[in-house]
Amino acid sequence: MAKLIALQMSSSPNVKANLDFVEQQLKHLSVDEPSLVVLPECFACFGASEQAILQVAEKRGEGPVQQRLSELAKRYKVWLAAGSFPLLSSREPSNHEEGHENKYTASCLLFDEQGVLQAEYQKIHLFDVQVADNTGSYKESRSTEPGKQLVVIDSPFGKLGLAICYDIRFAGMFQAMSQLAQLDVLILPAAFTHLTGSAHWHALLKARAIENQCYLVAANQTGEHANKRQTYGHSCIISPWGETLAELPIDTGLITAIIDFNALSVIRTNMPVAQHNKFRSYLV
Repeated sequence: MAKLIALQMSSSPNVKANLDFVEQQLKHLSVDEPSLVVLPECFACFGASEQAILQVAEKRGEGPVQQRLSELAKRYKVWLAAGSFPLLSSREPSNHEEGHENKYTASCLLFDEQGVLQAEYQKIHLFDVQVADNTGSYKESRSTEPGKQLVVIDSPFGKLGLAICYDIRFAGMFQAMSQLAQLDVLILPAAFTHLTGSAHWHALLKARAIENQCYLVAANQTGEHANKRQTYGHSCIISPWGETLAELPIDTGLITAIIDFNALSVIRTNMPVAQHNKFRSYLV
């Protein structure tokens, strides 16, 4: 057996307080089997200015936040998917490109139970949209460098795919991931707005789980943050059949579910959509 866990947070600009909250929640866990804990997008610093977030950003493999995440994973013997965290961009700027030095990647860092970094996924789809809420205009690309690579790795939870928030709207991304390997578990750290979440959150999560016949662990931010941004909460763990196995509406805290590998196999045997897909050859 293996356990899936989503941690719902209402993160502030205070990095230490946010990390302390993560540790407080991990202390509540009873780990008797491989356990995967997923943190929300921007778990370490949320509701701050772009300049303040840039000050929090670290170089890859260096810095106090990455060190503490590694220590937490090892201390509590969990695989830890650290939502998204700003890592300074290492890409060389092109000619005449301005402002590149002020950009970072929104990276989901996956540590194993020994505290070893097993994967990094850099958010590909950036949230540049207009929403009729307290914030109104979102332009993530102003400060964030988009990723270019899909990430699917072997793990105690089967084939594990990594995505972040706005990615969930792009079904083709997950179809492309399935070309690397049939996903067993998909993780989605998020900071879905309250407005878009109330309209689309559950439908998108269930659609991606059903289409890919995989478990989906979605850890969201919740509540109103320091910059008045409102997030939706409703962190969920969805089964490959589209069932909601666990959900936390608006409070902060943990939800858990167990992976049933036998049920996963039965669903795929009875309805082999991966083999029936006539468009696989068109995917990257």
